[in-house]
Amino acid sequence: MNIELLSPCKINLFLHINGRRDDGYHELQTIFQLLNYGDSMHFKARADGEVTISPDFTDIPLETNLIWRAAQLLKQTSNCPLGAAITINKRIPMGGGLGGGSSNAATTLLALNRLWKLNLSTDKLAALGKTLGADVPVFVSGHSAFAEGIGDQLTPINLPENWYLIISPGCSVNTAKIFSDKRLTRNTSKLKIAPALEGYGSSLRNDCEPLVRSMFDPVDQAINWLNKFSKAMLTGTGACVFAKFESMTKANEVLNQLPEQFKGFVAQGINQSPVHIELEKRT
Repeated sequence: MNIELLSPCKINLFLHINGRRDDGYHELQTIFQLLNYGDSMHFKARADGEVTISPDFTDIPLETNLIWRAAQLLKQTSNCPLGAAITINKRIPMGGGLGGGSSNAATTLLALNRLWKLNLSTDKLAALGKTLGADVPVFVSGHSAFAEGIGDQLTPINLPENWYLIISPGCSVNTAKIFSDKRLTRNTSKLKIAPALEGYGSSLRNDCEPLVRSMFDPVDQAINWLNKFSKAMLTGTGACVFAKFESMTKANEVLNQLPEQFKGFVAQGINQSPVHIELEKRT
């Protein structure tokens, strides 16, 4: 049995940091908007119990690769004797704040749960995913969401399926470095869900953006350029930036003007993950 899935990326329509917890994690509020753009992942069961990933990520040791860690965690939790051959076509920029690694881990949990016939619930898989990273549960849950806590307290929401232009400035931002920086704003007041939804595009912001812009000139340049066409914002802790457009045509018009030092793509916001849609077809 083979399973092929699109592992989607996300953008944060805003990101407010509300405080820092005793364990070092940050209290935050955000809206995760899933996009119809991502990495293609192919899964095939192996009888020998080995988990292989191709192509090799030469700059990421296997033991720290979130795909491999997700597979091993699922094997240990379920005592499953099977393995998997996992192939990935990577399109999501790494270190861009688009959640690529978290999405890949979540897709791995969901796919192998089906491939190995483990029948674990989505809630159980999300709990496992949380141990791999704060953004993993939203991808396991498979729905755009308002998030609180460390990003794991999720309220699914239906958002307008807007078109976005996402720009990758060509640098990578380390999330831990940003969250540990003393200059980061950590005292933004908490919002209710309704004001958060109503306020997108006005008072809402990304609290990490000023710091990231000051540290990474390419990010600052990308935001300045994109602001000429539509309100631009950093996603997550960066480095990618995005802006909303009224149509795919308009977003592509701006993409065609993109300065050569940047890369970009156009994607539509979606409410349900393509991973869940494809797996539901197989039930």
